[in-house]
Amino acid sequence: NKKQAIDYLKSRGLSGEVCRDFGIGYAPPGWDNLLKAVEDNDQRKQRITLLETAGMLVKKENGDFYDRFRERIIFPIRDNRGRVIAFGGRVFNDDKPKYLNSPETPVFHKQRELYGLFEARKANRQLDYLLLVEGYMDVVSLVQYGINNAVATLGTASSIYHLEKIFRHCSKLVVCFDGDAAGKKAASRLLETALPAMSDGREICFLFLPDGEDPDTYVRDK
Repeated sequence: NKKQAIDYLKSRGLSGEVCRDFGIGYAPPGWDNLLKAVEDNDQRKQRITLLETAGMLVKKENGDFYDRFRERIIFPIRDNRGRVIAFGGRVFNDDKPKYLNSPETPVFHKQRELYGLFEARKANRQLDYLLLVEGYMDVVSLVQYGINNAVATLGTASSIYHLEKIFRHCSKLVVCFDGDAAGKKAASRLLETALPAMSDGREICFLFLPDGEDPDTYVRDK
């Protein structure tokens, strides 16, 4: 329920103000909460089609629809102008998958978007560098502790498009992935991806945390 979601966010050290600034919300249990919210009028069919196109509703083989996001904490994903173009949902129990993102849509291409970039640009008149981390909670937790220049990819490996986007806003990138084997492997892949994007004045640094740590846990422990 909603209280469990709030308690979970509090347990992760997040304040109401930070959750408000990132627009963090909650999708309740149930398969048709969003569907029920669509008014039953002559525009209902068109609105359901739009929600399907936007990835919010999923169509079953029999033609019925169900809500994509259920019993998850919801993170709005914004474009450069602050418009919500997709969502990410995180469970606060042991369900799988832990993270669920909107699918590719006409306005959302995860190979080109970075979570937290709009907020980082809003918080910094000039970005000296951007800190690339792995997940939504890493970004939000870092902001909670005063580090407001973090961004994350959206459940996909870092692409050349991500890097070009970063370098349009600053000349330096610091990569800080989880301190485990998977995090180090992801950093190695990013280095290979980054080579074609490197030119005079551009810089990439790698910050490796102790094994078992991620930016979220590390900043809270310190």
